[in-house]
Amino acid sequence: MTSPAHRAGSTGALLTLLDLDDLGGARTDKDVFVGPSERQPRHRVFGGQVLAQSLIAASRTVADGRPVHSIHAYFLRPGDADKPITFGVERLRDGRSFSARQVHAYQDGVPILSMIASFQIDADGVEHQSAMPEGIPDPETLPSTADLLGEIDHPVAQYWAFDRPFDIRHVDPAMYVSAAGPHVARNAVWMKTFDAMPDDDGLHRAALAYASDYTLLEPVLRRHGLSWITPGMSVASLDHAMWWHRPVRVDDWLLYVQEAPSAQGARGLGAGKVFDRRGVHVASVAQEGMIRLPYLDGPA
Repeated sequence: MTSPAHRAGSTGALLTLLDLDDLGGARTDKDVFVGPSERQPRHRVFGGQVLAQSLIAASRTVADGRPVHSIHAYFLRPGDADKPITFGVERLRDGRSFSARQVHAYQDGVPILSMIASFQIDADGVEHQSAMPEGIPDPETLPSTADLLGEIDHPVAQYWAFDRPFDIRHVDPAMYVSAAGPHVARNAVWMKTFDAMPDDDGLHRAALAYASDYTLLEPVLRRHGLSWITPGMSVASLDHAMWWHRPVRVDDWLLYVQEAPSAQGARGLGAGKVFDRRGVHVASVAQEGMIRLPYLDGPA
């Protein structure tokens, strides 16, 4: 079993993932960067990783003082977690207030993700926000993933328990091995990095993009009484949209509240809101995923 000390060091591993190589400023018709892949027990790139790295690549080409405010991405192919990823950034526009970038992430010469990101200078305007749900238990009172999975001798369980860079704590019963509780299209987790992060707003925004892919399809599964180990089930993220509303720190507890407004056509939609512990609405997320079940695939 991996030790808890190694678990805490996973924040450093996250920072390594986000420290892209610019190849000495190499360019084609795009800015080019290369990043490592995070080793995974199933050897497939975690979607949140390539989202975060693509955002870092785009940010590297934008002037200071223009933080990202939104991304819209499509996962095109599964990535190989045993290979590095090349990122090509096209500078679409630099206006007085907004900058736009298109990023393609490549492995073996083909794109595995396509993203457009938009950046904006700070501006004043009308302001309101959603209210943080009431009655949510404090994260310190909830079991960690290590508490739930640490004794299970399986590589995926051990990775989730000890090697992920974020501490994830479910408000409702976790869905790793069962779908206990009511079958409702809602889910909520507290999350934060195990260790402190540098005082770099761009890193925190990218790290939040990384973590936003962890549990966003769980309200779809919960609604239909499915757990992550449902026999024969196949789940894959199809797209991912995210909006940053206010500055955020991922090394403080964040509440990720999720719902699933619809599921159809072997696809389910997850929508989420992220609040800091003071109740500030810092980000919103939406993702559609493919969810296939063998007993719904029609006749053999």
